[in-house]
Amino acid sequence: MPITTDILQAIGNTSLVQLRRVVPPDCGRILVKLEWENPTGSMKDRSAQAMIARAEDDGRLQPGYTVVEYTGGSTGTSLALICAAKGYRLHIVTSDAFSQEKLDHMAALGAELTYVPSEGGLTTKKLILDMIKAAEEISRAPNTYWTDQLNNADSISGYYALGEEIWAQTDGKVNAFVQSVGTAASSRGVATVLKRNNAKVRIVVVEPAESAVLRGGQPGPHKIEGVGIGYTPPLWEPSLVDDIIAIKTADAKDMARRLAGEEGLFAGTSSGANVLAAIEVARQLGPDSTVVTLMVDSGLKYLSTDVYKRRET
Repeated sequence: MPITTDILQAIGNTSLVQLRRVVPPDCGRILVKLEWENPTGSMKDRSAQAMIARAEDDGRLQPGYTVVEYTGGSTGTSLALICAAKGYRLHIVTSDAFSQEKLDHMAALGAELTYVPSEGGLTTKKLILDMIKAAEEISRAPNTYWTDQLNNADSISGYYALGEEIWAQTDGKVNAFVQSVGTAASSRGVATVLKRNNAKVRIVVVEPAESAVLRGGQPGPHKIEGVGIGYTPPLWEPSLVDDIIAIKTADAKDMARRLAGEEGLFAGTSSGANVLAAIEVARQLGPDSTVVTLMVDSGLKYLSTDVYKRRET
């Protein structure tokens, strides 16, 4: 690996690893992209870098400005990295619904945090809308740039490279890509690239079963951090999606623990949901298929939660 002169040059080019033990025998090959290899331990470094760079290019963000965002933590941490590297102040609106590790990480990188209370530590539609409202009010201050991730199409371009990496690492032999939906930017960005290379690649997205709004269900509280905002995200593009799979929070947590204990892959809850959905897709496509999904972020972001918190025996 070459020496880099800027931490931001370390974003991307993450490893692709085949699952061995959690995959049933009737499945195709499942490959997982280790997005925790990005500097903050999350795929969101890609979208944060794109949002800041494009805003700088067209003058929406200028030296001396403050960046504002609402976030469950991963996007905020990634923005904190970018802002620290580039010299911008950052004001984050977040909540007690998200892990303490994420909140501490944002603060450690220099972000100012404003907290919006949740309903029992759960992600709900009301919480997301309350966070957006608070961020919008803060963004009215002069010399402020609001990234507004749910409505910011610049974030999609941050995932084009992810799609190109998947295509190159599989030598174009990928039959399906599976990814959980938060803003919908990552699934849309990767889908754009993969379908440009091969229109037959299936794109399957994942949402919490407790809040399966993309499948026509009602919004509800859940505990898969970073996904399932309770309504259709503005960046959602259904023409790129071939199927939607709903996964229960408890099942996603259980698979996250299995990935750690059986595969040595230490990831968050949404990664567990991704793998469960990928198994379903690989079963449908058969043993000769190749399905790619993401280890969205590191399990180190969830040590204080009930996903990994040590149980007394």
